[in-house]
Amino acid sequence: MIKLLKYTKKYIFYTLLSPLLMVGEVIFELLIPQVMADIVETIRLTGTTDPVAQQEAIQTILALGGKMLTFALCSLFCGAMAARLASVAGMGFGAGIRNALIEKVQTFSFSNIDRFSTASLITRTTTDITTVQNTFLMLIRGLFRAPIMLVTALAICIKKSKEVTSVFGVALPIILIVLAIAGPILIKRFKAMLKKFDGFNASIQENLTNIRVVKSFVRTDYEKKKFKAANDDLYNASIYAEKLMILGEPLLMVLLYCTIFAVIVVSTKVIANGSLLVGEFTAIFTYIMQIIMSFLMTIAMVAQLFMSEASAKRIAEVLDEEPDIKDPENALETLKDASVEFKNVSFSYNEGKNIINNASFKINSGEMVGIMGATGSSKSSLVQLIARLYDVTGGEVLVGGENVKKYKLHSLRENVSMVLQKNVLFSGTIADNLRWGNKNATDEELRNACKIADADEFVSSFPDGYQTDLGQGGVNVSGGQKQRLCIARAILKSPKILILDDSTSAVDSATDARIRQGLRESLPSTTKIIIAQRVSSISDCDKIIILDNGTVNDIGTHEELLERNEIYRDVYTSQQKGTDDFDEVGGEQ
Repeated sequence: MIKLLKYTKKYIFYTLLSPLLMVGEVIFELLIPQVMADIVETIRLTGTTDPVAQQEAIQTILALGGKMLTFALCSLFCGAMAARLASVAGMGFGAGIRNALIEKVQTFSFSNIDRFSTASLITRTTTDITTVQNTFLMLIRGLFRAPIMLVTALAICIKKSKEVTSVFGVALPIILIVLAIAGPILIKRFKAMLKKFDGFNASIQENLTNIRVVKSFVRTDYEKKKFKAANDDLYNASIYAEKLMILGEPLLMVLLYCTIFAVIVVSTKVIANGSLLVGEFTAIFTYIMQIIMSFLMTIAMVAQLFMSEASAKRIAEVLDEEPDIKDPENALETLKDASVEFKNVSFSYNEGKNIINNASFKINSGEMVGIMGATGSSKSSLVQLIARLYDVTGGEVLVGGENVKKYKLHSLRENVSMVLQKNVLFSGTIADNLRWGNKNATDEELRNACKIADADEFVSSFPDGYQTDLGQGGVNVSGGQKQRLCIARAILKSPKILILDDSTSAVDSATDARIRQGLRESLPSTTKIIIAQRVSSISDCDKIIILDNGTVNDIGTHEELLERNEIYRDVYTSQQKGTDDFDEVGGEQ
């Protein structure tokens, strides 16, 4: 929690003023019982039938009543203002952490993101931050109020009657010991519950995201069972975590009510001995109730702290995560040219077995290069090293003649445009999605990019054209249309290097050919790297790289590879016969 307090900086005025107003509320509340005691004593002492004395007593009572009302209104004003300021500070604190968390995730490399599941990040951004936010709100409203009320009211009670107050000397230590034992257990149990929240969110996310697959495979019953299992796990973990709270609350109330009963018994004896006035007892009893309420509030804050500790640690894990890939000192911001060179490059995930071994090749500026390989031959991993989405574990990748680690990340990635295997479109219009490539692109530039990607014709056929709403994830367009829109979006970046990672797999061969022709004619100076399974998709490339189990098996033109490379020749032959599947014949599986 202490680490997260820096996000209150923007709301420091509200954070400091709210507790001060709470102190004002406490002061006025503490004055009221004494005035009430004076009223009781005035009534008790006015036993005469003398009209003058009665009139004086009534005037005194009215004056004291007005005084009490004034204190009550002042206390109400201070409390209301403190609550208002605390709410602003608390909501701002939560918003600040959310912004920081999202900004932090945006700096992560793929390897950083791999350490946190999407569901876990959602839980941390929602449930965990809400828990911490509520704890902060409770603290600034009660951090000064409860202890000051408790200590001051206790001091007043001791001054008025040590015998009555001595009852608390037995009860309070017992409660504190119980809290000290229960606290660590609560933290451990709530941490386990939050992990179940991750699994619960993962189940919901997977089900809703893939609802069409679920329905098409008639797996609704299976998904219901899977969700029920995740829901039951969360339910059981929540009950287990709350069990101590559920059991502790009535036990605590029994102890406190026993304390009140003991106070009344002792007070009765003290009043009978003449050591305590009835009016003073009224004040003491009111102070005792304030002490109990303050103590309950303090216990609630401590319990909330125990619960939020686990959430705060989970948030801090993300905020403390250091990005694996950072901008170097004196970073380069300009690429000399669009050449790409791999020098003895090796790569592995999580320091495991290399999935790329000693890959070496060079691509000149403006070349169109094809990459083929069996499933699992690390084609996608290879091209992701160019934009530093991952970093090499051995060797070096050069872009424009310089190691990619020397470039400023923003500059490098602005010049390397990738269309990934999974085509992602966002909610909004087609134009909105295309402008991800260039937010300032004109309508004419959008149309030109779509013409290159062979998308303009089908977009123009829609009633609303480029203003057609795609729906979430682009559900209103087919797989092939989605691929072409993603290619157009990448073209709008005007990149020096364009990478298409199996991005024409859902279009027919004729459309594929038109896209390649458009890229070659419209982007002559852009280096174009195409990963494909179909030989026809790369046969006209300047060179083709064959990957086999993470190693470069061969490099050459279509004709050269047909002549000398058995893997490529077998794939070509099989596809000519209609198999159209690299994995059927070529490369290691």
